[in-house]
Amino acid sequence: LYPNLTMVSKIISLSFFFPLLLLFSLSSAKTPSKPRAFLLPITKDEATKQFITTIYQRIPLVPAKLTIDLGQRFLWVDCDIGYVSSSYKPVPCGSIPCKRSFSGACVESCVGSPSPGCNNNTCGQSIYNPFIRTSTSGELAQDVVSLQSTDGSKPRKYLSTTNGVVFGCGSTFLLEKLAKGVNGILGLGNGYVGFPTQLANAFTIPRKFAICLTSSTTSRGVIFFGDSPYVFLPGMDVSKRLVYTPLLNNPVSTSGSYFVGEPSVEYFIGVTSIKINGNVVPINTTLLDITKDGKGGTKISTVDPYTKLETSIYNALTKAFVKSLSKVPRVKPLAPFEVCYNRSSLGSTRVGPGVPPIELVLGTTSWNIWGSNSMVAVNDDVLCLGFVDGGVEFEPTTSIVIGAHQIEDNFLQFDIANKRLGFTSSLLFSQTTCANFNFTSKA
Repeated sequence: LYPNLTMVSKIISLSFFFPLLLLFSLSSAKTPSKPRAFLLPITKDEATKQFITTIYQRIPLVPAKLTIDLGQRFLWVDCDIGYVSSSYKPVPCGSIPCKRSFSGACVESCVGSPSPGCNNNTCGQSIYNPFIRTSTSGELAQDVVSLQSTDGSKPRKYLSTTNGVVFGCGSTFLLEKLAKGVNGILGLGNGYVGFPTQLANAFTIPRKFAICLTSSTTSRGVIFFGDSPYVFLPGMDVSKRLVYTPLLNNPVSTSGSYFVGEPSVEYFIGVTSIKINGNVVPINTTLLDITKDGKGGTKISTVDPYTKLETSIYNALTKAFVKSLSKVPRVKPLAPFEVCYNRSSLGSTRVGPGVPPIELVLGTTSWNIWGSNSMVAVNDDVLCLGFVDGGVEFEPTTSIVIGAHQIEDNFLQFDIANKRLGFTSSLLFSQTTCANFNFTSKA
């Protein structure tokens, strides 16, 4: 009649073991890891030479096609037509985002019914299109943005910001000269309301981004926001090939539209001299310094298609380049370029046409511009030196503006937190390109 004590012992042991097993299983189950980085694809528009990306914004999410501008202070989109979102929030006057955007403007009363771009007591901001050098006032607002996360080697799931990203509400007329289908500009500027800093704050990732512009109009480049690695086919982590130079502060904005007292949000580096084929180009090196009133220096641009040089620097560089190819006959120049050659007379190398490298000396290191980045194919037969005289069109503020053609298939990491630029020079030396990120593989 007494219970089997051995059986009771087993029941007690099992009843104690199963909760422990369940507890162990729950504790050892994989919890979703925090993303370390996000990415956006980049395409090159054939007609305008602009670099384009697409983000997802609003609730419900809508794709926004944007032109990339390294030097613009924030994201802006056209709010005049079809902007509908349940998560749209105007930024109030005097709020922290308003102050951080250097805006002193306040729209106390908007004429018209409340809608995106028209609300009372909101922060006013200057919305700028660099391609037509025109700005207009617009409302500063916040809305949800969704981006694809990445482990650095492949895309992962989309994640949305909780509180939204600050952006400017632009007007339809500001879309003039933007690529077809584009409805705004992605401002990657170095400021509190710049897109990279906002993403870093929203997702608690490092305050850095990396950009790799493709030279092809049929393949995609990539922007990474956050931490490395940055892996390109065939399994190459280009973060291990980066060399670094300081990012410099310019105390005065060099944008076409800014508020008084606003520092530049563009990315300046300290070029100290220029060499061609190892020989120093004789230039006035004081032009390479940034003055107290914001003039001079060297900045990087995705808006200017080709590198612009102050007139005396341009003349010295083209003279030295022509001298280095004195045995190669020139052909008739084709605008906007002045130094052109027959393609067949230059030959080819792994890094493009067989021309001497142009070396931007950056203190103890150098950024080498090889033939694929120095020469531009203007037609099937003619290659031209892809540098232009910045003094022809207007009096330049910045002495050297490194244009988009010169950074194609170069990998650039803008480490905002540590105030440094990491760069690789041409990836062609490493037998890869900016088109070799594996967008097709998903986790």
